[in-house]
Amino acid sequence: MSDILRELLCVSEKAANIARACRQQEALFQLLIEEKKEGEKNKKFAVDFKTLADVLVQEVIKQNMENKFPGLEKNIFGEESNEFTNDLGEKITLRLCSTEEETAELLSRVLNGNKVASEALAKVVHQDVAFTDPTLDSTEINVPQDILGIWVDPIDSTYQYIKGSTDIKSNQGIFPCGLQCVTILIGVYDIQTGVPLMGVINQPFVSRDPNTLRWKGQCYWGLSYMGTNMHSLQLTVSRRNSSETHTENTGSEAAFSPSFSAVISTSEKNTIKAALSRVCGDRIFGAAGAGYKSLCVVQGLVDIYIFSEDTTFKWDSCAAHAILRAMGGGIVDLKECLERNPETGLDLPQLVYHVENEGAAGVDRWANKGGLIAYRSRKRLETFLSLLVQNLAPAETQT
Repeated sequence: MSDILRELLCVSEKAANIARACRQQEALFQLLIEEKKEGEKNKKFAVDFKTLADVLVQEVIKQNMENKFPGLEKNIFGEESNEFTNDLGEKITLRLCSTEEETAELLSRVLNGNKVASEALAKVVHQDVAFTDPTLDSTEINVPQDILGIWVDPIDSTYQYIKGSTDIKSNQGIFPCGLQCVTILIGVYDIQTGVPLMGVINQPFVSRDPNTLRWKGQCYWGLSYMGTNMHSLQLTVSRRNSSETHTENTGSEAAFSPSFSAVISTSEKNTIKAALSRVCGDRIFGAAGAGYKSLCVVQGLVDIYIFSEDTTFKWDSCAAHAILRAMGGGIVDLKECLERNPETGLDLPQLVYHVENEGAAGVDRWANKGGLIAYRSRKRLETFLSLLVQNLAPAETQT
């Protein structure tokens, strides 16, 4: 299993290189935008876009994993369709070819004969990437490959990626928008139980060299399987022999602090915003991208990421959920949490990743229908939920 995670880290870095390469040349980048087909549109946005970078990243991840782990590709699911239509009306299925030259030729068809752009992209796609991590390299964990499913969001926060703002200032370490909000998300789950097992979040645009104007990124990972919990923000492996110790292995010192901080979407409902303002005061931060907001929780910049609408999807949450599980946290269904009686002692309603929504069509089959809350500490979450319910209007907790 750690071999699979190591390979996922490598392909996420290759994916980040593609994302960065597609932003280097504005003329090239304008070629890469294609409006999403009807069945793929996210209803949250009036106009949603598919980029060639998105599809390239997804196909690189799928095909690299299949090459290393034959049979795995059939269980790799992504947000994007890999079909493009060029200016000649040709429908082209984009796949990673066996050679750089063949990939360049296929890309040239997508890009209406733009040979320079096609060759540049093909070169990045076929570049080898090495990734080492001492924590991961020292651990060997085995799990049957045939129980694994993988959700991929090749470029989360596509709008910010296309807009490409580079001069946004952070608020206490949190970026409200800009390229820093772009993430590549790869989440591995158990196809029998839906429980997230491994997650990789790659942030391609973290810091920019003022001289070369080139970006450097950062990668975060987590693994939670059969009592072993490890992640990139710690140097030791924790065992779930003592559930209390594991649950509070991060953030325990703050477990009884009365103040909370939360990151939210700018489109969040006013009723939720009002309740949050009474719980968190002025420690509420707006930010773009579901993946980035979850990453803010992983990084410990906020206690909670809360979203009450049904416009995030399994590919948005699986990677962060696995990392947070490894840290003692998780991602739960907001609606079910608000309806839950904590005195019953029932487990928190964790999101699962193997079942589609009954009666739904298109991307809505995989929507997180009840909204979500991402958290690092269960004790903090329980206290937060108690305060949130007290400050919500009665009707809101029952809808």
